[in-house]
Amino acid sequence: MQITPNGHEPIIAPRPLQTEAVTGKKNLLGLSREELKASLTEIGVPEKQVKMRTKQIWGWIYHHGVSSFEAMSNVSKQVQKQLADHFYIERPEIVSAQYSEDGTRKYLIRFEDGNEAETVYIPEEDRGTLCVSSQVGCTLNCKFCHTGTMKLVRNLTAAEIVAQMMIARDDLDEWANPTEGRMVTNIVMMGMGEPLYNFDEVKKALDIIMDEEGIQLSKRRITLSTSGVVPHMERCGSEIGVNLAVSLHAVFDDVRTDIMPINKKYNLEQVLSACANYPGAHNARRITFEYVMLKDKNDSDADAKELVRLLRKYKLPAKVNLIPFNPWPGVEYECSEWRQIERFSDIVFEAGISAPIRTPRGRDIMAACGQLKSASEKKSKAQLKREEAESKELAVENDSLA
Repeated sequence: MQITPNGHEPIIAPRPLQTEAVTGKKNLLGLSREELKASLTEIGVPEKQVKMRTKQIWGWIYHHGVSSFEAMSNVSKQVQKQLADHFYIERPEIVSAQYSEDGTRKYLIRFEDGNEAETVYIPEEDRGTLCVSSQVGCTLNCKFCHTGTMKLVRNLTAAEIVAQMMIARDDLDEWANPTEGRMVTNIVMMGMGEPLYNFDEVKKALDIIMDEEGIQLSKRRITLSTSGVVPHMERCGSEIGVNLAVSLHAVFDDVRTDIMPINKKYNLEQVLSACANYPGAHNARRITFEYVMLKDKNDSDADAKELVRLLRKYKLPAKVNLIPFNPWPGVEYECSEWRQIERFSDIVFEAGISAPIRTPRGRDIMAACGQLKSASEKKSKAQLKREEAESKELAVENDSLA
């Protein structure tokens, strides 16, 4: 646990977790409204009170951020005890919280089964963005991404995804201002994993986060990033309705296949066609294309001109985020020269397409784009063998879903 740059001790600290296996109780965090209603009915809350109690409890958990039933001041002591007898409200354990000199914060979070994932808070002048993980590890194996060097361990549950938002708000101490003056104003599903390979749990989590009586984050302030899982892209727009970002990173199929193996399954034409059909995309709500700048790999003038040609061909309302490559130990790539990144940006800008260069954040704590990796692989050989089998099954399931 680190001390923040201004000398203050973080408000969070590692602690032993309650679990359903240990307590025999149910964690209410991550339940949908309907699941919460059903759970209250199961413990004998009178039918006439279920709707009211659901609204009260939902508001206390997600609007006020409480973690105990005693804090629910408009719930009677009798009902508080009834709730405490059957339920608990528990965030995962924060193993470490690192604070960058630029204000970025990275949290290593451990879940009930001992697996870990990272989430990152990035403060900017006009917003505060939380980068949220959707899986432990990743199955895509993108060569330039540190997370891609991990094996896929498992999908995160809706509760574990929502908890990342709640942990950040705990640490930033912003529950006192649930809707005004927020520090976490935006979410990007750009952390560990491919969100569209965990579609149902991601959708459930974002529905909770967007609920008008809870955290109340607008869908226009949420961006989901995909490497191009084409069959689920339309579903993302129609069923979740959030902004779309696509990890493009190359404009020629041979190069993209080399650095992003998923291109063998969904090539550029398929991905860009899916973008053209994304529900709700228009000039005022553009699709973001993420493009990591790799020296002598994808950063030539010809690459920039081809990017322009493709975006025009598919008539895409687009913004291109140029990302200076963030190195990590053992990686084979280097970041493009700064003057070439600027030249690339100028070529795209001159064609009338926004192409800002993303300022690297959190590099000193390995929290920058592409640098996230947990220690979930450091386990016994027997455990690794079991998880490898489960990972293979999950990868097969992901392929079948796609």
